[in-house]
Amino acid sequence: MQEITVLTLRKLKKTGQKIVMITAYDFPSAKLADQAGVDVILVGDSLGVVVLGYQDTLTVTMADMLHHTKAVARGVQRAMIVGDLPFLSYQVSPELALANAGRFLKEAGAQAVKLEGGAEVAAAVAKITGAGIPVFGHLGFTPQSVHRLGGAIFQGKTVKAALTLIEDALRLEDAGACGLVLELVPWEVATLISERLAIPTIGICSGPDCDGQVLVYHDLLALNPDFQPRHNRIFGEAGNLVRQAIMAYASEVRAGAFPTESHTRRMAEAEYQQLKESLLQPR
Repeated sequence: MQEITVLTLRKLKKTGQKIVMITAYDFPSAKLADQAGVDVILVGDSLGVVVLGYQDTLTVTMADMLHHTKAVARGVQRAMIVGDLPFLSYQVSPELALANAGRFLKEAGAQAVKLEGGAEVAAAVAKITGAGIPVFGHLGFTPQSVHRLGGAIFQGKTVKAALTLIEDALRLEDAGACGLVLELVPWEVATLISERLAIPTIGICSGPDCDGQVLVYHDLLALNPDFQPRHNRIFGEAGNLVRQAIMAYASEVRAGAFPTESHTRRMAEAEYQQLKESLLQPR
């Protein structure tokens, strides 16, 4: 039974207790994260890059997102599950946004959805929340707009840009958003936004004053040591552990040391003798 709801997150913000969000994409990762006590599991469209090998998130489809969200939902009992609306699943019209958001709840077992953008998506946010579906916004660096933004660079570094971010945050809250992810936003700007909103903010490379933080499961465990973004901190060298374990397995297989008697099962001796005798009979 899910325990974390939008009301829980509001209460955590009000009491000053930080919210823990993790981005995960499959059953075992979600199960471990849930058992570890995280509050929110985001099934991000970053799965395209992290686990599917795409160059960016733009290729990710609704089918991809629903498939992985279903897997995550099967591993979660406590945390709130948020599904990422992929590129062009909500920008075309508020009606399409609502239809696709509904699929995350009806088909995949999520409790909320996330979408990127500010004022330009406020109508979609209002449409979705008007149907009773919780929505997380996403401001700052928005990966689905990577070509327009010119790369994964900080947003809101000037007074004008910062004021736009603050206004967008307020517009999303007014439209009914239940939370807001702030990615690559200067510390001071993220603080100002967090202070002005009644809904919780979740930071990623946006300073410690956000109401919570999010990291990708694979990043914090160093499962891909070739990718270490600035915002990440490695909390466990799982990548090296996995690599060493596979190397040890391969070594024992090649040496004939695995499997042993304890890893298999023999036939009853009488059955085995009868089998050998039957093979000697002419066919």
